[in-house]
Amino acid sequence: MLKQVLLILLMTVTLGSGAQEKSTGTKFDFFPFSVWYSGGKARAPMLSTITPQSEQEWRRDLQQIKALGFNTVRTWVEWAACEPERGKYNFMNLKLLLRLAEETGLRVFIQIYVDSAPDWVTRDFPHALFEAHSGDKVHPQAAPGVCTDNHDAEEAVLGFYTATARVASASPAFFGWDLWSEPHIINWASLDFITNAQFCFCPGTRAKFRAWLENKYGSLAGLNKAWYRNFTGWNQVDPPRFSTILSYTDFIDWKSFIYEKLMDDMAARYQAIRKGDPSHLITAHAVGASLFQSPHVGAGATDDFLMARPLDYYGVSMYPKHNQPDRAWSLTTLRATTDFTRSANREKGGWFVGELQAGLGTVSLLVSDPVTADDHRIWAWSAISKGAKGVNIYAYYPMSTGYEAGGYGLINLDGTLTDRAKKAGEMAAVVNRNQELFLKSRPVKAEIGIVYNPMTQMVGGMQRRDYPGALSNSLLGYYQSFANHNVPVDFIHREHIEKGELSQYKLIILPFQVMFTAKAAEGLREFVRNGGCVLAEARMAWNDEYGHASGIIPGLGLHELFGVRENEVRMRDKVSLTLTGSNHPLLQGFKTGDQLKGSLYSQSLNSLDDHDTQVLALTEQGDPAIVCASYGKGKALTAGTYLGMANFPEVDPANDAFFLNLLHWAAINRPFTTSHDGRTSNQVEVRLQENPGTSVLFVLNHSEKHEEVTIDLNVRKEGWYKVRDVITNSESRIQSSGNILKISTPLDRKQVAVLEIGQAS
Repeated sequence: MLKQVLLILLMTVTLGSGAQEKSTGTKFDFFPFSVWYSGGKARAPMLSTITPQSEQEWRRDLQQIKALGFNTVRTWVEWAACEPERGKYNFMNLKLLLRLAEETGLRVFIQIYVDSAPDWVTRDFPHALFEAHSGDKVHPQAAPGVCTDNHDAEEAVLGFYTATARVASASPAFFGWDLWSEPHIINWASLDFITNAQFCFCPGTRAKFRAWLENKYGSLAGLNKAWYRNFTGWNQVDPPRFSTILSYTDFIDWKSFIYEKLMDDMAARYQAIRKGDPSHLITAHAVGASLFQSPHVGAGATDDFLMARPLDYYGVSMYPKHNQPDRAWSLTTLRATTDFTRSANREKGGWFVGELQAGLGTVSLLVSDPVTADDHRIWAWSAISKGAKGVNIYAYYPMSTGYEAGGYGLINLDGTLTDRAKKAGEMAAVVNRNQELFLKSRPVKAEIGIVYNPMTQMVGGMQRRDYPGALSNSLLGYYQSFANHNVPVDFIHREHIEKGELSQYKLIILPFQVMFTAKAAEGLREFVRNGGCVLAEARMAWNDEYGHASGIIPGLGLHELFGVRENEVRMRDKVSLTLTGSNHPLLQGFKTGDQLKGSLYSQSLNSLDDHDTQVLALTEQGDPAIVCASYGKGKALTAGTYLGMANFPEVDPANDAFFLNLLHWAAINRPFTTSHDGRTSNQVEVRLQENPGTSVLFVLNHSEKHEEVTIDLNVRKEGWYKVRDVITNSESRIQSSGNILKISTPLDRKQVAVLEIGQAS
């Protein structure tokens, strides 16, 4: 019997692990620019009680939303309210809103909430209560519901998805779905009585984990070898609850399982919707870019690249001012969040802003600075310039209850309009008038990939408490410099290397890759062998995917690729590497004795015999620290410190110049340059998109002052070009000089220009 249960679970895990193909009838022909509204003033996920006055009040609100310029309302349905008795659904709110939206000429986009559950769920599925590593069980207060790793509980949840789909898809006003707001294993529960709570240890999750392990290792003997254990039956296998001095492979497996499990949960919800709705768009959105998350998060961290797989589009919540003035996003955070989400959806061709902060944030007594029309302009166009195909402003009315009461509203709670609501509506109207342009345009392809590998955060296992931001800061250090210079880059996943999906890239940057996989190492060798360029940092592949230390560093045989092996390593708060002044493209503009700034480690390197290497920088002890090697048709660079980490949050001028030299070293083609490239304050951001007929140039003035911006855009041939200002709908003609089209545009503070460029007839 146990073997049969394990086989069923194994099939469930395996079948859910792949990306879902888009239905041929899925509708991708509409750009929703919406506000969150579900009738009345109830805050999400709650629903208003319908009264005799509701129809008139809701119609008035929807008419006002339409008049402002929005084309869509983002409504929601909540499991607790919509299935108060098991199997008896109440979709009165949804049906009324759909009818009134159709009447008003608005589309409807639906957010599904199952994180607050009906009271009968606890009664019928007591075995499915969320369970912490401590053994504490979470008895819902509506939230957080129960764990769907238990089949009967999952069946009830997915049944609600399908029932909702059958109702909504019948309406002509309906547009699409968001399956999951800010996915975690457990949501909306502040469990302060459990120290460092980790989830979930209920019977269902533990059984799924065992099936996942059996699929990975093939036998109990294989698991015992990997975990250094002596299990005699699968029923003895459990997720780790604490660390030991022995192997931490169990921790790596547990956290890897959580990443994949959440993806499988998303796939199950996708399929549940498809049972009732075969064609409409299906999305979901993260709490924030997983670039900023850690697998140590007890509620279950997600990987945006994995979560995007089962969906038509994946998205993100954007709250740049959230609820405290001192925690507002930096420009780098704003750009990285949108670019990372775009990168996770690169194969999809678009992504969604699931939630965009509408008004000042509140959490209890915490209050952010006011959100202005300037903020919305920069935030929304920043997302659209990076390929967003939908923007959803949260929310129309401020929160009416809860610890966020009074916050996050586009208009006032008494219904009066704000200036930011009027300006946001005007922006929505511009997008609506140019639907086809924004839907068909795609960001220009990047030739640089910065590798995101969340596995590197697992070195040391559960014991690790140090340098929690090492990975994200390392990636951001490189990204920040390239963004300031307006150089297109992608974030790419370690799995892209494993699968050999690197054909568009000339340069791969590997920041803080202290844990790597054998398959990725082979993919990296193949990339360089065929002519690619790579930059790796200190202690590359120090550990393999099982947490085993490599005998030679760079590990996994990569010392042959990079032409070096580690000699010594020193841990320091500050690291300085002295440049040799060699005649090398990476040292253009530098002189002998100039220094680069490093972080955490100073690693000295020994060049391997019979390898073509060149030393570019030395440690404080005078040993080689940056070495460039030839390999096959390509080139491999090793930096014996963390240059990216040292370049964030403050940009180091020398590191910045060195990063820019990587473009010449790797022969990167820049689609344009600007008069404002390289600024570290008062930046002007320029983004380019292409479509079959024209190009779209986005110019965003992040500065606090007026800027005169000049862009040299590479064009295919000399001639006259028509430039249409998409926002004002005015046109001009410009003649190129050779293959360079020089475009000049004045921009006041926090203003944006969107220019459609095509050859004049």
